[in-house]
Formats: sequence, C-alpha cells, structure tokens
Amino acid sequence: MATEIQKFGTSEEDDEEMGMDVKEEDDDEDDDEDKNISTPTMVGVDGRIAATSSSNRLQHHHQFQEQSASQGGARRCRPLEEKERTKIRERQRRAITAKILAGLRRHGNYNLRVRADINDVIAALAREAGWVVLPDGTTFPSRSQVTRPTGGMSTTVVTSSSSHMPLQQTPPASLRGISSGFRSSVEFNACRMKGVLAPSSSPYDVSSNARSHTPAMVGDGGEGTENHPFIGGSIDSVDNKQLADITPKLQERDFAGTPYVPVYVMLPLGVINMKCELVDPDGLLKQLKVLKSSNLDGVMVDCWWGVVEAHAPLEYNWNGYKRLFQIVRELKLKLQVVMSFHECGGNVGDDVCIPLPHWVAEIGRSNPDIFFTDREGRRNPECLSWGIDKERVLRGRTAVEVYFDYMRSFRVEFDEFFEDGIISMIEVGLGPCGELRFPSNPVKHGWRYPGIGEFQCYDQYLLKSLRKAAEARGHSFWARGPDNAGSYNSEPHETGFFCDGGDYDGYYGRFFLSWYSQVLVDHGDRVLSLAKLAFEGTCIAAKLSGIHWWYKTASHAAELTAGFYNPCNRDGYAATMAMLKKHGAALNFTCAESGMLEQHVDFSEALADPEGLAWQVMNAAWDACIPIASENSLPCHDRDGYNNILEKAKPLNDPDGRHFSAFTYLRLSPLLMERHSFVEFERLVKRMHGAEERNSKQPWSLLTRVTKI
Repeated sequence: MATEIQKFGTSEEDDEEMGMDVKEEDDDEDDDEDKNISTPTMVGVDGRIAATSSSNRLQHHHQFQEQSASQGGARRCRPLEEKERTKIRERQRRAITAKILAGLRRHGNYNLRVRADINDVIAALAREAGWVVLPDGTTFPSRSQVTRPTGGMSTTVVTSSSSHMPLQQTPPASLRGISSGFRSSVEFNACRMKGVLAPSSSPYDVSSNARSHTPAMVGDGGEGTENHPFIGGSIDSVDNKQLADITPKLQERDFAGTPYVPVYVMLPLGVINMKCELVDPDGLLKQLKVLKSSNLDGVMVDCWWGVVEAHAPLEYNWNGYKRLFQIVRELKLKLQVVMSFHECGGNVGDDVCIPLPHWVAEIGRSNPDIFFTDREGRRNPECLSWGIDKERVLRGRTAVEVYFDYMRSFRVEFDEFFEDGIISMIEVGLGPCGELRFPSNPVKHGWRYPGIGEFQCYDQYLLKSLRKAAEARGHSFWARGPDNAGSYNSEPHETGFFCDGGDYDGYYGRFFLSWYSQVLVDHGDRVLSLAKLAFEGTCIAAKLSGIHWWYKTASHAAELTAGFYNPCNRDGYAATMAMLKKHGAALNFTCAESGMLEQHVDFSEALADPEGLAWQVMNAAWDACIPIASENSLPCHDRDGYNNILEKAKPLNDPDGRHFSAFTYLRLSPLLMERHSFVEFERLVKRMHGAEERNSKQPWSLLTRVTKI
C-alpha cells in the first residue's frame, strides 16, 4: 500500500517536465513545501480518502523527521543554496517558455495571449484542425457527434495541471467526457483532467503515476467533477467499467443551404499613396489572385478625399484608382467603394497618415471653427464640423457642395465600372472614421477606453445652431453645452449630467440631447440625399459603429456624447433608421464580432453590452426594412471569431429569415495570406455563401508544422 501511495506523488523533476504555465516561487512557498513534504495522502482500496486527525499528521511528521535524522540527514530540508538553484531553474524555464510562445506567435501566427500556457497552444491547434474548443476547454470534433470509442482506443478528457491530483470521495453525478475501463471512482478521478479530448491506448491504472500516463495537454482550473458537469446524466457501472454517453453541449452550425451572403475584403489603407499611385501593383495582384481562389466576391477600397483633391478645389486625380479598378475587373471581382471625407491616422488600426486636403487645412488655420471643437476649445481636424454643411466657407462652397462635387466626379470618371456592375456599393463617409457619429472619443485628445467622451458642439457654427434652437423653444439661456458632463475619461457616476437621475433626463438635458442628436441625423440626411442623386441606380450605405460601453447604465453616456440619444427609456436609433430608409440606403454596422471583444476589453468595469447593442441596432434596421452589411472592427484570424460573425450574419431560427446583405473582412494583410489563416478565411467564405464544407484539414499536419518551429 505504501508503494502505491507514493506513486501518486509528484517529484520536482516531474513538475519541470509538465506544461509551460509556471508560477513565481518565493521563500515562503519553499518553506510551505518543506513543511508539507512529510504528509502524503492516504487512499484506501475502496477509493475513499482516509481521514487523519491533525494530531496523527503531527505524529507522522515527527516520526519522519526522526527517521531522517537516523539516516544521516538524507531527507533533510533543502538548504538555501538548493532553493536558489530551484529559482534559477524556474526562471530558465520561464525564459524558454517565452521564446517558444514568441516563436508560435511570430512563425505560427497563433493569436496567443500574453501569459499563454500549453493549454492555449493545444486549443489553437485543435481549432485549426477543425475541432470545437469551448471556453471551459472541452474539445470535440466539429462535424460529427462524439461517440463512445471502440476497440483499444479510448477517449479521455484532460484537465488541470495542479501539483497534487485531486481525488474525489464519490463518483460525480455527471461527467464531461468519456471514460472506459476504470475500475473505481478513484481511478477515474485520479486521471480526470479538464479541457482537451486526448486519445489513450489503455485505461489508467490506479497503481501507476497518473501524470506518467497523461499527455501534456492540460487546461486551467482544478475543480471537482461534480462542480463542472458537461451534460445531465449518470454513470452506469457494467462489469466494473464506467461508461458515460456524451453529447456535446455546443456544436458548430451547419451553414450549408443557408442564404448567400457575399464576402468582401478591405484593402490596406495605404494601397494608394499620397501621389495617387498604386503601391506595389504586382504584389497586390498576387494577393488578389489568392483571394479569388477562395471564391471571394470582391474588395473594398477607400477613395481618400485628401489624396484625390489634395492640392486645389475641384482638381481631382484618380490615376491610382483607375489602375486598381482595372486589376479588380480583370480578376472578375466586384468593388465596394468608400467616399472617405475624413482623415486617416491617429485612430485604432490606422497604419498610414492621410490628412484632409491641403487647401482645406489652409482654410482651417485661418478659421479653425470649420473643425469639431470640445468644451476646452480643442480642435479636431479629423473631419469637418457639420456646422458648415450649409456655410460657404470652403472657397465659396459649402461642405455639402464639396462632398457632392467629389462624388459626381467619381461617378463620371468610373462610369464604365458602374455600367458593368463592377461597383456594387458606395459607402458614403459621414464623420470620423467614415462613421455617422460625433468624434466624441479622440485618442489624440487623451481619450482612453472606457471614457464617456465629450460633446463636440463648441465651434461657432454649431453654437449658432444651438442658440437658434433654444430661442425657438423659448429658453434662450439653454443655448449652452452641459457644464457638468465631465471629461473624456470620466465615468457616468462621476458626473452630474450622466449619473442616475442626472441632468440628462431633466428638461434642459432632454432639450440639449434632442438637438445634438438631430444635428447628426440632419447631416446624414443632407449628404445621403446628394449621394443618392450622384449614384442613382447603385446601392449606397452609411457606416455606424457600436458604442457599447456604459450600455448597461441608465444614461448610456458614451452613446450620448457620440450623438445617439439612446438612454434606457428611449430608442436612439429609430430616427437614424428612418433617415436611411428615406434614401434607400443600407446600414454598415461594425459591431458584428462583439463576442470577440471579451478578449480585448474589460466589460465589467465599463458596464458594456455589445451583444445587446448589436441586436438593438440590427433589429431597428430590420424593422425599417433596411439591408444590413457589416464588417469586423477587430482583427480576426481564428475559427471562434469567424463563428461569432457567422452567427450574427445568419441568426439561427430567425422567423423572417433575415441575414446580412454583405460582409466585409478587415483587412488584407500578410497574416491573412498565411496558410492556416487563409484556410480558416476560405472556410468562412464557404459558410457565408451557404456552400457545403469539404476537405477539412487533418490535425497531424498542424502538429508537424509546429514541431519545426
């Protein structure tokens, strides 16, 4: 019995050979280890843990020390030098681990978290091989139901890599996997580990070291089986064997036969340089040919106002775009074109700098009120203030006239592409980042997530509009912005305006927010009316971003500063949808992959609800019979992210069969062209198209590639 008991223990060498997740050691932990080294766990033959009193354990401890002393100190406590050597080994192991993970990220292009461990690597391999990995680590094939194995092969579920294997007193009521050939609950619990389904050639034996038979595929956590059920069920004991039928809780949807959703890829921001020249046409052609092999429908490209009309009013240079469009046509792809009237650079994801036209910047130096302005008087040259939409301050033209002349020039220049149906959609830029919103959260002014942002209505033209609205209401003293709305990085409860019961819901607050949000709707109405005229017969669209932080508060402060009057007691998107419906415009919503956001931001501190916001906006659009196109706002290269996008694009069991009209992937990059990334993207395209999946990748090819790193 003593021999069998010792085999359940783990040595220091075993610890070093296990996974990559290593914790810091300190002197206190070493002392604790020395204190506990003489207290083995007693296991009876019936699978129960033998209960020992503290006095018995103390007696065993003294006996062990006396025995060690009689043997010449062979098992004495480790000296300080040995502890230091252990720490050095731990540091070396962590350094090696960091290099391995860095290599996987760089050469294997795995999106591993900063403090990744072996479980993250195994999960990434499993996803790339076509398996489903649930958040708790449970893994199963994506295309078929996991069934009880036959023959000599058994499938086990592996879990935590804690230093001492937890042994349960009684068998759990339900299991998260399949066990075959276990003689007792001790055998099952001793070898149970959560997370990854791993093949095993033979059942675990209670008389052997559990770790020696456990593959190096472990998950986090170490809770007991009864606290972590996979399905409701029980274990049947037949001929001293425990069998558990398993039905995966979540299965990947089969999108074969679902509606066809065209897929586009957004081209790099700097594909056209400041001289309006196509950058690296040969390299782009090769990449587009690869994309074409995935049955991609087309590409999206920004037509930058600061590039085309850079030097003088009404002087347009479309040369680079002509060459680009010709390449796209030769490959028989389609085009989504963005009329980009904003600055590129300074925002999240911007890797080039394309300012507004030079002649506009010159006007701004003498009249800075053409730009959005905050309460402190800081100007934002990212785009023109909507206050000059009807003011002739741009060399004799209004801002709306400038936009219309630009769009009309494009329509005339590329008439043949419109006639041939190559250009399938025109997205009209309506604000910062091309989105219909106020620039309430500029990074250049110090905003950081999850700040509520600031109102942007303090240029002389918008203040003039506010004054007229206040006078029309009969309260001229309301011609001001809120003075208790905090700053860019404030939280709602820190302000008198946005806190629960704050001024936002008072008489003045409701007046100001109604005016502020109406300015946004009116701007979209004016520009889209002219876009509809310029691009008659072609689908036009407006882009809307998901301001999801503070959505679970009463005021929805971040949405209010962005121009969406959407507190908990009001629908702030209905007016926008009615405006889009008026012009027959589609909605491009950029919060489609909201489920992925958990990897990037902290929802709890910001009381965010991207799912709730996404469904509110999409249902508002669908209720108004507005087509919804979408694009991902965060980088996405893995199957989990794509599955989340697919669920939004084609909602399950929607009674009206509603779905996205198109999806645009952000964006073409070298990482997308990597083999494993492109295979996943190709699979996304097939599922968006409703095509049947075939020729799925095999897991062993992935293991071979990773081994070479």
